[in-house]
Amino acid sequence: MGAPAIGARRGSAGWTRAPRGYAPRPVPLLEIQGLRKSHTSPDGSRQEILAIDHFAVAAGEEVALLGRSGTGKTTLLNAIAGLAVPDAGSVTIDGTDIVRLSEAARDRFRAANLGYVFQTFNLLQGFSALENVELGSAFGRGRDRAFARELLVRLGLETRLAHRPAQLSVGQQQRVALARALANRPRLVLADEPTGNLDPELALEALALLRELCRDVGAALVLVSHDRDVLARFERRVDLADLNRVGRAAAQEVAS
Repeated sequence: MGAPAIGARRGSAGWTRAPRGYAPRPVPLLEIQGLRKSHTSPDGSRQEILAIDHFAVAAGEEVALLGRSGTGKTTLLNAIAGLAVPDAGSVTIDGTDIVRLSEAARDRFRAANLGYVFQTFNLLQGFSALENVELGSAFGRGRDRAFARELLVRLGLETRLAHRPAQLSVGQQQRVALARALANRPRLVLADEPTGNLDPELALEALALLRELCRDVGAALVLVSHDRDVLARFERRVDLADLNRVGRAAAQEVAS
């Protein structure tokens, strides 16, 4: 007897063929379920920040999250990156629930599989542009100077490889930050207001470069922004005030 067809189901009479048009549901690259996160207020009470029932991103997908103040945008990205541990729920990336990992294991997983673009760039001031990008891969798949150089050249920084952040313009610093996020060839890139410190023209240019690099390495992209021009470039857009029940309540409170 041969192997059952893809999508076949097993019943009491044996294997039966799935209905015509059936396609197996793809496993998401990122899947969040029942995520809850709170912190202790100065008065000792607990304040809930995140209450997300479900959120999923497919491999290679690009998702823009509209993140107004108070919707938990940075906390959410930090939870996905394993930088913040939720009170409950799961954050599964490529089959691994990172909530169940130890802190050291989360650090190793993040270094090997994730890229993070910060609004404030977070470049190391004592290192050159090339060294900053190299460090993006040093703790994951291993330092790769050739690929770091290739990324910077593609971003038009071939004459700035040895320059330190203070010697670069704001737009050039942002491009170094983009290259660093992609240096480990991540499966998933998180971007927290990556264009927030740029003027409108540079913002859209940086966004185009980020999306191009993500597609080249096959990385999914989850980007948070409040910039309508940036959000309009994405086919899938999610309002965090709708996704996060805490943010939804806050938005309704303001509206009332």
